[in-house]
Amino acid sequence: MAFMLKHMVGGQLKDLTGGLAEEKAEGEKTEAGAKGMTHEEFEQYQQQLAEEKMERDASFAQKKAERATVRSHFREKYRLPKSELDETQIQAAADDVELPTELAKMIAEDNQEEEHKQSVLGQLTNIQNVDIDQLKEKAQSAIKDLKQSTEKCEVM
Repeated sequence: MAFMLKHMVGGQLKDLTGGLAEEKAEGEKTEAGAKGMTHEEFEQYQQQLAEEKMERDASFAQKKAERATVRSHFREKYRLPKSELDETQIQAAADDVELPTELAKMIAEDNQEEEHKQSVLGQLTNIQNVDIDQLKEKAQSAIKDLKQSTEKCEVM
């Protein structure tokens, strides 16, 4: 509807202006002149913009690769399926990506805690209302009782 109205009214408005819009188009300045620069300054400005864009793109790709590295680490840790997108992002950064040092420290601490939890004593501490010292005392007293009973045994 708006198109029809613009088409009908717009054509008549062009006729009323007497072609002033056409003269303005011919006298229009170049892009450099419009920004108040010489042609050489404008070229330098464009080159600087292109360099800054390349730096931003490289920085962005590096950050994407770092995030992909973190995601792939957690996928390995929790045995989740690998993502091809993450692998391509890491490869695009030319394999210069490592885990951040703070994250690497946290992961090392988590691995130590998990190793402790996987041990027998670690599993016993997970059980509620279990006193490890009391269990050790019971085990030692049972061993002493066995030794005493074997000493009293006449067959041996």
